[in-house]
Amino acid sequence: WLLSIFRVIFVEKKLYQVGQLFSVAEASKNETGGGEGIEVLKNEPYEKDGEKGQYTHKIYHIQSKVPAFVRLFAPEGSLVFHEKAWNAYPYCRTNNFFIKIETWHKPDMGTQENVHNLDASTWKNVTVVPIDIADRSQVSNADYKPDEDPAKFKSAKTGRGPLGPDWKKELVSNAECPRMCAYKLVTVKFKWWGLQTKVENFIQEQEKRIFNNFHRQLFCWIDKWVELTMDDIRRMEAETQKELEEVDFLVFISCDVLQL
Repeated sequence: WLLSIFRVIFVEKKLYQVGQLFSVAEASKNETGGGEGIEVLKNEPYEKDGEKGQYTHKIYHIQSKVPAFVRLFAPEGSLVFHEKAWNAYPYCRTNNFFIKIETWHKPDMGTQENVHNLDASTWKNVTVVPIDIADRSQVSNADYKPDEDPAKFKSAKTGRGPLGPDWKKELVSNAECPRMCAYKLVTVKFKWWGLQTKVENFIQEQEKRIFNNFHRQLFCWIDKWVELTMDDIRRMEAETQKELEEVDFLVFISCDVLQL
């Protein structure tokens, strides 16, 4: 097992859900295509035992997204896996691969310890990874996009940004400015003998990359989502799912034609 907790500071908690759902829909469209990426089977509201949220069922096709040494040893079909997610708490499992992500959103600056109330023996093995969405050094050259850089972006609708080197200190000193931290506990278990440590470390590195890039986009896309309502989001999700289904259908037809 490998456990890490990623702490992502954001400047808005009240609107975060709208922005998060908007960005998830956009990211799903951007990542899907050509038989690789994310296939969305379900994306719909749910209510169970008094709990309400968003349920998604996705299939991840990651053949081209993992290191060559993983592709070499991976059994056929093992690089296609399902993720079933309720709200912001995704749970992913295959026969040999286990990922669990548990998230708490707290109105603080990431100063709380052991938010997930792990037992003492487990907590001492958790690696705490702070993420600064305005820190250019935490973004690879391949991922960097100037129009998705919080250190350069200024919102026309909210006046937020750009985020300078001391933006967190400035946030602390301004009691009226909303703030929040997403505490994301990532548990990874990979059972293939000889590859366990390499793959678990690789997955944790990728989770940091995903969380960082996603929240950088979330901040820089604020003018696109800040005025949206949840009804707007539901319509967008429905449209996104329809678009993804059409892409999957076209890919299927193309593959069928190639086999003729």
